[in-house]
Amino acid sequence: MDDFLYQASIYLAAAVIAVPLSARLGLGSVLGYLAAGIVIGPIFGLVGAETESLQHVAEFGVVMMLFLIGLELEPRALWDMRDRLLGLGGLQVLLSTAAIAAVAMYANHPWSVALAVGLTLSLSSTAIVLQTLSEKGLMQTNGGRATFSVLLTQDIAVIPILALLPLLALPAIPHLESDGSIDRGTGAAHDAAHHSLSLVEGLPGWAVTLVTIGAVAFVILAGIYLTRPLFRFIHATRLREMYTALALMIVVGISFLMTLVGLSPALGAFLAGVVLASSEFRHEMESDLEPFKGLFLGLFFITVGAGIDVGYFFNDPLDLIGLALLVILAKGVILYLVGRAFRLRGRDHWLFTLGLAQAGEFGFVLLAFSTQQNVIPPDLSQKLLMIIALTMLITPLLFIIYDQLSRRIGDGVPQAEPDEIDEKGPVIIAGIGRFGQIVNRLVRASGFKTVVLDHDIETIQLMRRFGVKGFLGDPTRPELLRAAGIEKAAVLVAAMDDPKQVTRLVGYARRQRPDLHIVARAHDRTHVYELYQAGADDIVREMFDGSLRAGRYVLENIGLSEYEAAQAEQTFYHHDRSSVRDLAELWIPGMPTADNKKYIERAQQLEKDLETELLELAEKHAKKSA
Repeated sequence: MDDFLYQASIYLAAAVIAVPLSARLGLGSVLGYLAAGIVIGPIFGLVGAETESLQHVAEFGVVMMLFLIGLELEPRALWDMRDRLLGLGGLQVLLSTAAIAAVAMYANHPWSVALAVGLTLSLSSTAIVLQTLSEKGLMQTNGGRATFSVLLTQDIAVIPILALLPLLALPAIPHLESDGSIDRGTGAAHDAAHHSLSLVEGLPGWAVTLVTIGAVAFVILAGIYLTRPLFRFIHATRLREMYTALALMIVVGISFLMTLVGLSPALGAFLAGVVLASSEFRHEMESDLEPFKGLFLGLFFITVGAGIDVGYFFNDPLDLIGLALLVILAKGVILYLVGRAFRLRGRDHWLFTLGLAQAGEFGFVLLAFSTQQNVIPPDLSQKLLMIIALTMLITPLLFIIYDQLSRRIGDGVPQAEPDEIDEKGPVIIAGIGRFGQIVNRLVRASGFKTVVLDHDIETIQLMRRFGVKGFLGDPTRPELLRAAGIEKAAVLVAAMDDPKQVTRLVGYARRQRPDLHIVARAHDRTHVYELYQAGADDIVREMFDGSLRAGRYVLENIGLSEYEAAQAEQTFYHHDRSSVRDLAELWIPGMPTADNKKYIERAQQLEKDLETELLELAEKHAKKSA
């Protein structure tokens, strides 16, 4: 017990220190976990032999991740992905396997060993890539969806790879054991088979197929017909922790069943998630499993770092680093070409290329199985383990490179030539997104002419389909504003999505036209102060009015009349507008608000004034009703 508490304290302390530090440096949580593992394992030796067994437990993080991803995908959405699964994913696995196997054969390895190496290194890291995509908010981008499609294909590909590897086994080399007996190389495999539970061990091929199909069918049918009664039964107990227990039981039980029939637990969990995606209990399961997923994934990354054999690495570091970079380069080139063939462009293309260029955690599983089946020699297996670990360590750096490239290339879409503006009007609306559309509709419906500018060609084309004429171009460009008639316009509406562009446009317009009335869209209160200093006349926080209305609805439903709630809303509105102008005088650009003492003191005083105003209003209403 003492030993367990000691190890748990070490792992948790390493994570708590390293991960926030890594995140604050902009390196992401994955690199922090890996670095924590290296520090407590190879460097200081605080953890040791338990790392490998912990890694098997931590792999449940990957299983839970795929289950939760499956919950976000309904079967129809999965069917819609079939072209990417078979095309992008299938082509990547085949070409990567062929390229790496060719290099291995060039290094004088037998074709069977080379093929096994190619299959092992062709798979990318589901855990690292999906975690990083989620952290950076890239899952819903075109590049993120393409990356996920390949990862899902790779997880599915593990099944046929496991079936193929035993066919590539090398001839066993007999050798003497210490007791004088002769080991013909079959003992380990026999022992492993004897001690592992399996529903397909010793069955003919047709029976294995039937059992496997039956297991998959059971998962689907249980998801459709058994989960609802189970959740209703648990709901009747009114014990919150039972929901968590049931969610864990579903994931663990499916993983165990998939293992019994020789399938990937992660794939089974994903399938179950897809089946349950339309269930009314989906959000309940998501909230129950999310903390476990994060902890298990973090533990998995730490064990990867702690399991690195530093002594083996320093025997020939340049060779190992060179081979790891060669794997990343080879996979990167193939991914680049495949992405090009499937018309990925710009930042999506680079996300796809750099995000999947590493080897993955399934490589550890395949290497252990290959060594057990005498497919890959033990010395080569050790080398490959180190190469896989190094590529995973390099992956966060690849995402940093992607971030830099993304900033340089922008949208990655060739910029179309700006339209020739042949109209002028009293109102110029820069930006025709959600915010600008409402402004434009109100002004035009009231009988006034507007000139609409936007840099997004798809948005402009969509507006034209609805009969709204807009002009393509960057609203911050002086020549475009002059063409739109800024010299004679009465009002400029700065409604772009990018706060920096809005501030730049307001500053330029104010310098050119001191008499121009400028209405600006603000992202938040800090942006309000920037726009105030830049010279905007009316500043509208994009969420302020909607939030204020929601607050009024709350007041109406907790005891106030509609009139009283409306009065409170108006009081808050006018006080906030006055407060913003007051605080804008104390705001200092570049200084964190928490460090500005005068600002904080004034904000606290203004908040007390607001409370006093609202209390006086409530007392006034109470006297009238009495």
